[in-house]
Amino acid sequence: MDIYRVLTLLSLGAISLAALDGSRYLWYDQPAIEWERGSLPIGNGRMGATIYGSLDEVVTINEDTIWSGPFQDRTPVNGLEALPQARELFLSGNITGGGDFVLNQLCPPASAKDQRQFSYFGNLNIAFGHLDGVENYVRWLDTRAGNSGVSYTYGGANYTREYIASFPADVLAARFQTTKPGGLSLNASISRAQYTLENVASVEDAIATLTYRGSSGQPADQSPILFSGQVRFVAVGANVTTSGSTVIITGATTVDMFVDIETNYRYPGPEELDAEIDNKLAAAIGGGYDMVRDEALADSSALLERASINIGKSPNGLADLPTDQRVLNARTSKDDVELTTLAWNLGRHMLVSSSRNTAAAIDFPTNLQGVWNNKTTAPWGGKYTININTEMNYWPAMTTNLLETQEPLFDLMALARPRGAQMARDLYGCEGTMYHHNLDVWGDTAPTDYWRSASMWPMGAAWLVQHMIEHYRFTGDRQFLNETAYPYLLDVAKFFECYTFEWQGWRVTGPSLSPENTFIVPTDMASAGTGEPMDINIAMDDQLMRDVFRALLEAADELGVSDTDADVVQAREFISKIRPTQIGSLGQILEWRSEYTELEKGHRHFSHLYSLHPGSEFSSLKNETLARAAGVSVDRRRNSKGGSTGWSRTWMINLYARLFRGDDAWDAAQAWFEMFVTEGLWNTDDGATFQIDGNMGFTSGITEMFLQSHAGVLHILPALPQNAISTGWVKGLTARGNFVVDIEWEGGSFRSANVTSNMGADLTLRVENGTQVLVDGKAYDKTIHTQKGSQYQITPAISN
Repeated sequence: MDIYRVLTLLSLGAISLAALDGSRYLWYDQPAIEWERGSLPIGNGRMGATIYGSLDEVVTINEDTIWSGPFQDRTPVNGLEALPQARELFLSGNITGGGDFVLNQLCPPASAKDQRQFSYFGNLNIAFGHLDGVENYVRWLDTRAGNSGVSYTYGGANYTREYIASFPADVLAARFQTTKPGGLSLNASISRAQYTLENVASVEDAIATLTYRGSSGQPADQSPILFSGQVRFVAVGANVTTSGSTVIITGATTVDMFVDIETNYRYPGPEELDAEIDNKLAAAIGGGYDMVRDEALADSSALLERASINIGKSPNGLADLPTDQRVLNARTSKDDVELTTLAWNLGRHMLVSSSRNTAAAIDFPTNLQGVWNNKTTAPWGGKYTININTEMNYWPAMTTNLLETQEPLFDLMALARPRGAQMARDLYGCEGTMYHHNLDVWGDTAPTDYWRSASMWPMGAAWLVQHMIEHYRFTGDRQFLNETAYPYLLDVAKFFECYTFEWQGWRVTGPSLSPENTFIVPTDMASAGTGEPMDINIAMDDQLMRDVFRALLEAADELGVSDTDADVVQAREFISKIRPTQIGSLGQILEWRSEYTELEKGHRHFSHLYSLHPGSEFSSLKNETLARAAGVSVDRRRNSKGGSTGWSRTWMINLYARLFRGDDAWDAAQAWFEMFVTEGLWNTDDGATFQIDGNMGFTSGITEMFLQSHAGVLHILPALPQNAISTGWVKGLTARGNFVVDIEWEGGSFRSANVTSNMGADLTLRVENGTQVLVDGKAYDKTIHTQKGSQYQITPAISN
């Protein structure tokens, strides 16, 4: 049923609220009171908006290049000379002294510790005058189409609002309507906490306009980020006036609203910036709201409808309840399986809404808050934190058929590449490129935050470049491999070939750390008993370097590069010098060069398990010994109250899925609902403070239960929680080799699957724990050489 029809009938009390599918719609019977506890997000990649649905409406608006200021050169002045001294301190056992020295000499001073930070445009405030007597109130977000809205009755009339974010028109838009002719009035204005340059309202040719101009706050001679936005209202037949910075509309039946924001990040001066706003808004108004809406929803639906899951129906009408009540129920119950489907859909909606590739020179990826933030400075600066968070944002892009949403990440990497090359030279004396643990809108690669447990980590480019080779593995795009991924891999490899040094016969990193974790300095070292994060030869660093050089060799082979090519020869030699993974006395993967004792056994980061997920080295299909040790490590974290933030808990889902432990993965997913989601299903750090990565990690983790392909095998139902979701189906999931996969199961067991080969890659299958299957009616016993465009039907083998 069309959403307009549904909501009109809801407002008139004509149908049940169950008309809003509980696996698709977030919906509420009251407005959001607090931004992160229920406002609903829409976005077109570049701009985002969150809707409160208040009777006096608040819409918080963002644009992805509104940050706190211009580029800063934060390169540590004496770093290059200090590097060998720092290494000597760690090698001599002076861990604490080494950490002090690194902060003082290899990091920017505390006065320059911060990169630029993500900000917001402002709040659009719309007063409708409906404060008492409202009935049949509903607000909603459609996670499969991307639009949001509000509906209620007031004074015997129906009032609706719909909000859309259009990627094709590159605007935000809304329509406000009433069934009472001339019964709609509103006052609209824009507000922001600071750095306002201009805030005016005007009327021309019966179109009312709010114009707001702001700044990142620096003096003009310091090149601040300047931004401008317009909100235009079209209200045919209404009275339209202004008062100061407020638009006043009375006697309307329909009001259409169109919004654009631009900044001098993309446009050199105010004239170009204003011309861009005028062009976009004039085109949108000229086409009309219906056209903008239809094109926007067709675009987003085309992406979101590629993949879907159905893992069963919730009992006792749970899925028919408002979403805030369902979240409250999920704190203590695991019964609402459709809430899992809804959160899976929401993660994909948020990714599509916050990361889109355009023809612009640079598009920006999803940051810590996606493209949603209600402060002049976002929590944690809203940066691109690349010691887990940014990468996690893109895990579902690869597996749930949204690969093009990952392309803005490559734009950011291209922006940061020359900055990283400069940092590699000036701080480490090396060629190639490297990043530390955060990037900002300028691609600043210097150590940031002046934080002992995170700043000195030179591995950011090593992790991000994995997304490039994975993009190739999923798509088979040889042009991308040749022109983008392989040159980047060469650059990252070149840095490590120079930067690492010899220790006990191995090429090791240092000073470095296992992101944000801390160990107790052992008794045979200086400052014994203290907690320290930095050292040499970090386990995660070894894992990342192995993946960089393996990917380089894989890419070279795919591109037909000669085995005698100098880069290939050097890569093959280097990979043999990376220290193998070490297993400790408890059977666990060691996190540091020796079996140090963790200060916090349940630490939120699983950095030393990178090679379990998102990597593949610890897969039991590749190495049962390492997989078993990884399982011990995950259990130790969990049993010591690990997974203590939302994103950490969703990483745990992925880890258990990779261990083929579906019940544990499902329990971790349900624990996420218990502790970390708001009434709007937003992920939080510890019950408060929105951080989008957990939403993306959740969608990824649920997907990993149904399909995996990282170990060279298309693995169907590798970690199905058979009792929790015994019957269901998934459609449109993607696997390496450019396969699209549909799967059905029943009674906890595989029933059928359909695999479409999009590029004719070889297909090696595994179903469940080795279930014998038929492919197109014939017994499967070896790799299939597929035909491009062909489909393959997989069914269980029936024994006689």
